[in-house]
Amino acid sequence: MATPNENLAESLKVLNKLQRKNSGVINTHELSRVHRERLLKNGFIREVIMGWYIIVNPAETKGESTIWYSSFWNFCAKYLEERFDNDWCISPEQSLFLHSGNYSIPTQLLVKSPKANNTITRLLYNTSIVNTKSQLPKNAEIVNKNGIRLCSLSSALINCSEKYFEQNSKETRIALAMISDASEILALLLKEGRSVVAGRLIGAFRNIGRDRIANDILKTMKEAGYNIREVDPFNSKLLYDFPKREISPNVIRIKLMWQEMREIVLNHFPKENGIPANVENYLNEVQDAYTTDAYHSLSIEGYKVTAELINRIANETWNPDENEEDKNQKNAMAAKGYWQAFQSVKLSIEKILKRMNAGAVVDEDHGDWYRQLFGPSVTAGILKSSDLAGYRNGSVFILNSLHVPMTAQSVREAIPVFLELLKDEKEASVRVVLGHFIFVYIHPYFDGNGRIGRFLMNAMLASGGYPWTVIPVEDRKIYIDTLEKASSENDIVPFTKFLARLVKAGLSGKPIAKKIN
Repeated sequence: MATPNENLAESLKVLNKLQRKNSGVINTHELSRVHRERLLKNGFIREVIMGWYIIVNPAETKGESTIWYSSFWNFCAKYLEERFDNDWCISPEQSLFLHSGNYSIPTQLLVKSPKANNTITRLLYNTSIVNTKSQLPKNAEIVNKNGIRLCSLSSALINCSEKYFEQNSKETRIALAMISDASEILALLLKEGRSVVAGRLIGAFRNIGRDRIANDILKTMKEAGYNIREVDPFNSKLLYDFPKREISPNVIRIKLMWQEMREIVLNHFPKENGIPANVENYLNEVQDAYTTDAYHSLSIEGYKVTAELINRIANETWNPDENEEDKNQKNAMAAKGYWQAFQSVKLSIEKILKRMNAGAVVDEDHGDWYRQLFGPSVTAGILKSSDLAGYRNGSVFILNSLHVPMTAQSVREAIPVFLELLKDEKEASVRVVLGHFIFVYIHPYFDGNGRIGRFLMNAMLASGGYPWTVIPVEDRKIYIDTLEKASSENDIVPFTKFLARLVKAGLSGKPIAKKIN
């Protein structure tokens, strides 16, 4: 008779095959009752709705939503295909989010199908699918993106609500900028006689500087006998010069975010002091902050470190044979990497204080920070040498966040644009806040994004003569929540105010972070 461990091993073999086939989403008919109950009991699968499961890690912290958010789109694709065959698509509004590169998890995914029954399917962590009985666009107006059936770009722009333009201006502007010529839009406008929509789209294209497309739509609709009233659906006109040719939506997104958010930062952040006259004193103050900074920054990331361990690493007196704390190699190597990276950041700050362009310094040096941060863990065998290669080459998800970072390819498109914005930005306060936020928004590395983001923040603080600022581990929840609000809701105000409060305290000589000796 097989032992319980042998039985579980057999069930895990079945699960492994299903995981490779189904990207972690399982329908009840794919598992026998015995395997299903065994895997449920041991925490390897979790029920989403009756008859549908996702594969989970038994070590996952109870209540941790990351595994669900990382499975959300795969789950929806498979579940909706099973329920409606090919007779469904998501709403025009949600389609525009995906076309524009925004894969953040919606709390409600609106799905249209002639087979739907106008019900809400409640999923995990307050997410749901709203099934709306509705006729679908023609097949030519539906595209399949990673298993999700969505309205084509032109169809989504034509059929989304007028309010969407105002409430989701970034996504709409990105989508408009992806249209290469008027013919993509005109075929649908003429076929359906959408004169009111035509007037709105003409105004929208003109808003982003695409006058040729706007004029082509206007002339053609008039020639076809329609009376057109041009209306700009946006509240404002941006200074950003939209490209004349279609480019990556991620490039446009980063530029729009920077432009939309910079004025908010300027309104809420203290004015800079300018580069300090005494470079040596400033660098000494940075070094004095090291132990406190390392303790709080590493603690925010979940490492268990003390001032004693941090200082032994810095003084090269770390000895796992003599000290019990030093035997935890993961924590020790993280501390050693932080020490090396901190020294590298100091060298970058020295260049900035000598009036080199702060953005150019970060562009040149941030790869060194990353390699120093993780070099000791590679040497110790905790990480593979390939982990030092640089920007990630796969997907990554942020713990408990609705925000889904860019694909690996999109990272390579977005990072050069981000660094150019850093170089061109004249205001240090904007470089501080948006430098940190947009870097972690892009999330270019598999690990270390938070630590590198805080190093980047402090390098930019130096460029404005602000003091080195430590984010206290006691404020971790506020820090994470404000970053989440900026990422998922496009609201940079709370994060700006949070950093401004810490910087003001440092300027007054009373830093908020608990000093660690």
